[in-house]
Amino acid sequence: MSDASGGDIELFRQARAARDRVTAELHKVIVGQDTLIENVLIAMCAGGHVLLIGVPGLAKTLLVSSLAKTLSMSFKRIQFTPDMMPSDITGTEILEEDHATGRKGFTFVQGPVFTNLLLADEINRTPPKTQAALLEAMQEKHVTVGKKTYVLEEPFMVMATQNPIEQEGTYPLPEAQLDRFMFNLWVDYPADHELKQIIKSTTAGVMQQPSPVLSGADVMQLRKTVRMVPISDHVLDYIVKLVTATHPTNEGSPEFSRKYLAWGAGPRAGQYLALGAKSRAMLRGNLQATVEDVRAVAHNVLRHRIFTNFTAQAEGIDVDVIIDRLLAHVVEPALTKVA
Repeated sequence: MSDASGGDIELFRQARAARDRVTAELHKVIVGQDTLIENVLIAMCAGGHVLLIGVPGLAKTLLVSSLAKTLSMSFKRIQFTPDMMPSDITGTEILEEDHATGRKGFTFVQGPVFTNLLLADEINRTPPKTQAALLEAMQEKHVTVGKKTYVLEEPFMVMATQNPIEQEGTYPLPEAQLDRFMFNLWVDYPADHELKQIIKSTTAGVMQQPSPVLSGADVMQLRKTVRMVPISDHVLDYIVKLVTATHPTNEGSPEFSRKYLAWGAGPRAGQYLALGAKSRAMLRGNLQATVEDVRAVAHNVLRHRIFTNFTAQAEGIDVDVIIDRLLAHVVEPALTKVA
């Protein structure tokens, strides 16, 4: 692994400064949630999409809209409902007449997916066919309507929300759709002192608004810089051991994986563990990704990629408990000394 050059070091320094500026602006409207903000920025810089799960009123929508403001990026919101159609997301072709020539033709009217930052609110409230309309956009960064393909403008990021309480009339996301999200983030309740500050700031006077501190071009540069962060074979070996330990059919997997998991994580989990570790290291101004960075993003990457079986459900063992056990079980490989 080559050492970082002077130019690379400067890029890492700029990335950390950018993180600090964006975080400061977000904290003008978001009280606390430091870990959530950091993880959203990690995913954004890695070029990934985020699934936010939390009860209503925890500022999920406010976080996304405020992030768009700080980055000078276009922002659109889709409120998913059971009667929504795929064309409501991608757009549709309409028949129009040219008043000058009298000729009629089809014109494509862009849907809300044509934006930089898309908030898919309560994505599990719409049928799978409509959910799948996002699949091509999230993976391929383009949409196909009729016989034409339309490329989405970069940077493009989807942040979807789910309410874990009200499950009546919902449509769970298929595994293929879940796998398109880099991170699955749980949004926790604020601490007592944070709740007090929220109530105080939102019930008196005019709330502050975040100011633009970066641009879409800056985000694209950050994504390029993430790919430049070195990651050693030592760290990659740890990622491989962590992913394969989730496979219940693997003889080398821990006993609790074979007992409690129906199936484990695929190659994309390993890719996102590496990218998440690299992005976290860059945003912290570090010159290479470490095992500590991998462990820090492991829950976010694996939470929606490993699935428990009936035994786990009967014993009240959830996915996060399994990940905790995996992180305790899988040890960091020994460093190989160079003669």
